[in-house]
Amino acid sequence: MPTDLVGAALPLFVAVPILLAGLLVGVRLPSAGRQAVLVVGLAAHVSASALLLSTVASGPPIVHRVGLWPAELAIPFVADAFGALMLVLTGAMTLTCAVFAVASRTADQPFFAPLVLVITAGVSGAVLTGDLFNLFVFVELMLLPSYALVILAHRGLGLRMQLTATRIYVAVNLLTSTLLLVGVGVIYATLGTVNIAALAGRGTESVGGTLGSVIVIAALAIKAGTVPAHGWVVRTYPHMSPAITALFSGLHTKVAVYGLFRFYSVVFDGGREWSGAALAIVAVSMVVAVVGSLGEQHGLAVMSFHLVAQLGFILLGLALYTPAALTAGVFYLVYSTITKTSLFLSLGAVELTYGRRRLGQVSGLLRRDPVTAAVFGAAALSMVGIPPFAGFVAKVALVTAAWDAGAWVAVVVALLVSVLTLVSLLQVWGALFLGEPTADEYAEGTLIPGRLIAPAAVLAIAALALGIGGEPLLQLASHIAAGLIDPAAYVKGVLG
Repeated sequence: MPTDLVGAALPLFVAVPILLAGLLVGVRLPSAGRQAVLVVGLAAHVSASALLLSTVASGPPIVHRVGLWPAELAIPFVADAFGALMLVLTGAMTLTCAVFAVASRTADQPFFAPLVLVITAGVSGAVLTGDLFNLFVFVELMLLPSYALVILAHRGLGLRMQLTATRIYVAVNLLTSTLLLVGVGVIYATLGTVNIAALAGRGTESVGGTLGSVIVIAALAIKAGTVPAHGWVVRTYPHMSPAITALFSGLHTKVAVYGLFRFYSVVFDGGREWSGAALAIVAVSMVVAVVGSLGEQHGLAVMSFHLVAQLGFILLGLALYTPAALTAGVFYLVYSTITKTSLFLSLGAVELTYGRRRLGQVSGLLRRDPVTAAVFGAAALSMVGIPPFAGFVAKVALVTAAWDAGAWVAVVVALLVSVLTLVSLLQVWGALFLGEPTADEYAEGTLIPGRLIAPAAVLAIAALALGIGGEPLLQLASHIAAGLIDPAAYVKGVLG
């Protein structure tokens, strides 16, 4: 397919989901019709993203300037291997969570489907844009419908809990968006452009440019949920409906991580002078989050802390900033997104079937629901890093890269956090699946329906497949890492 034609189609990744959302709002369809449009639309989005990835996987970026304006004025859409991979990954997670939402009746809400489609448009724009201001715009496009979803698809835990979680989620994200906009404004006032390619290597060119760049990185780090700004994640995600918790875990924090990788590599050119501080922040994030998980009494709360800890592993690759570390970081980003979403969905299936209870109040599910136990166990083994799952490949690659870079402390921290992760997950496993089932668990009709556990099972199988046959993804991650180390092709493609 001609690259010009592919480039001209890039804005459709944003436009089509918005048009579908408008259609669902403007045309009264039955619940089944809305859900069909959502699932089919997301499946088409994933297919188109996979086709785009196959086009740019080993070649130069494809660029389209909206309106064919000059590079300095245009709104650039840029599709390179990294952006296309993120499109496939986020699209697949959205599709899986949408199927779970349909199975759990969460998607019965009249505005659920259009809101998810608008989020998809925002995520697509955020990973395809080559402009900082439009990154802010698309992040807001992603966040605005999420505020409504937090309210519409709550877990029924009471008005106080719902309002508290919603207030924290909205307040922190609004504050962080304001911070991001301030950083973009400072960069524009100081350096005269917000085009990411035009800012290549200029992050430390002046005091104002450095200040603006640091503000942007801080805003993205808060949105990602890194320590010490992780509190909003662990205080809001466990109080959403299981489908929304899984959806947000696979989208919001990962888009912020993608932004950190892109901005840090292009604007700061790797910023090796910042590596010491970056490694310290990452190490603290990993340790604090995994220790926090040990004290939680609800499964989804445990997983929310692990979400923060796994972000530390991903960002460790960026902090080390070697080809091997970036390759491991990109691979880790893909595998952890799949694995974490699977864990959220499997625990969500348990909660929807047996109700929200503390760990230990529902037990013995290994005998009652062996399929659910197998799905959760597979995803947990992958997250810990047990072969042959993808987590083993990712953690070995990351630890090896840290060892080769001489980051001994990072090696020790990564191994320690992996052991504590195993301990935490064993606590969840023992509480839920071991022991004797109570009379309630044996009651007729309490078996977890196959439609609820199927989405998590698909992702657990994907984690196993990446562990056994992950070489193509490793090669793609290596190509992406090379582009991050030397963004010349990205810069040339955007600026022409």
